[in-house]
Amino acid sequence: MKIGKTDTNKEIFIVAEISANHAKSLQIAKDSIYAAKEAGASAVKLQTYTPDWMTIDSKKDDFIIKSPLWRGKNLYKLYDEAKTPLSWHEELFSYAKDIDIDIFSSPFSVEAVDFLEKFNPIAYKIASFEITDYELVKYTASKKRPILISTGAGDICDLEEVVKICKEEGNQNIALLKCTSQYPASFKDANLLTILDMKKKFQVEVGFSDHTLGITAPIVAVSLGATIVEKHFILDKNLNTFDKAFSLDPKEFKEMVTKIKEAKELLGEVNYTPLEKSKEFRRSLYAIKDIKKGEAFTNENIKAIRPGYGIHPKFKETLLNKKAKKDYEKGEAINLSEIE
Repeated sequence: MKIGKTDTNKEIFIVAEISANHAKSLQIAKDSIYAAKEAGASAVKLQTYTPDWMTIDSKKDDFIIKSPLWRGKNLYKLYDEAKTPLSWHEELFSYAKDIDIDIFSSPFSVEAVDFLEKFNPIAYKIASFEITDYELVKYTASKKRPILISTGAGDICDLEEVVKICKEEGNQNIALLKCTSQYPASFKDANLLTILDMKKKFQVEVGFSDHTLGITAPIVAVSLGATIVEKHFILDKNLNTFDKAFSLDPKEFKEMVTKIKEAKELLGEVNYTPLEKSKEFRRSLYAIKDIKKGEAFTNENIKAIRPGYGIHPKFKETLLNKKAKKDYEKGEAINLSEIE
């Protein structure tokens, strides 16, 4: 899958999610983009919404957050405080282009998609809690850009439906991101083996949107076949932001990038061929005494010993009692021509 400058067949697409970590400062947002590039991110991602595109301004109890991280906050006020202002987008997209890092965003409404289209984003990301908004998925997919869909708030039926919707819109560039919609997410709820099942079941690109603490989970995800990793990124953990509790700072993010690349290299390819240098310590058939041409091979004059530059020990039984086709000195590897 090609996403911006990254071909996921060759390398992991690593996304630094800025989210609300700009701390209401355009300069911090720009500095975060620069720091993410320096830390090795393939791309940075914004979130594009207004509070009115997300919810309504209501004081009713349903609109008061019950989960631990933002407990007691009113939804409308949370989104109003956490938003990346629409007026910043042009400058942030332009700045990312200037420093040569890919940038895209999560639209949270069809209005957001229309707004983002003018910036020619490399992709779109459907956030976990929007996976059930099939209208948004359909409209986003219709733009024919790569579409990354976090799965944390959807069940198996939702996943099947959104993949179907995208394909019906003629969009085959689909990636499902395994995700646990807790902030932060616990290891016991990560269930990363789902990545293997998702790859098999849906036959689309599979990645990982991570809300756990630290960098262990992304490395494990990559080892299970994830080709996309998204992690929240913060310029400085001293900043007072809504998402800092589950975000990596530049040093941590850089370490994650390094470990992900190491994990990717370790995976390599399916290969049962031993390294050529392993022959030095492998066993093979050697003359352990001088052998004259025409003399029979016996257990007394040939043996499977190290190194492995002779023929395979499995041929010993074939050679026994056969006559040598040439002279061998003690310590000389038995020639392949002897069994040909």
